[in-house]
Amino acid sequence: MCLVIRRLRCAECRRIHHELPDKLVPYKRHVSESIEAVVTGESKLSIPADEATLGRWRHWFNNLADYFQGCLESIKIRYGNESVNDPSLLPKSKLQRIWHHVGDAPGWLARIVRPIANLNLWPHTRFAFCP
Repeated sequence: MCLVIRRLRCAECRRIHHELPDKLVPYKRHVSESIEAVVTGESKLSIPADEATLGRWRHWFNNLADYFQGCLESIKIRYGNESVNDPSLLPKSKLQRIWHHVGDAPGWLARIVRPIANLNLWPHTRFAFCP
């Protein structure tokens, strides 16, 4: 499969932005459905990755779940969709708290990625080593 990723230059800031398809998660080499299945523990989907990779995906999501939730709450406030829900009444697991914002239907990871990446809030995970 070959994907063409469009590069767009913003007329205001003059920066180049990449338009990612919904199937992709920035800096990951597998489609979002695969990562989603691993994070939720669904074993129906056959994932073409070794167990170490699957563990890294779980660890990656666990580490960033609070950040994702905070970004989603911030986006809701920014666009006037403030929630009056008491945080103590929300479900306790990180994944359930995120599902409170994006729903638990298939494609929930793509629904997290799109707004966070489009507002340039996606955490940078590439580092250059300078000796």
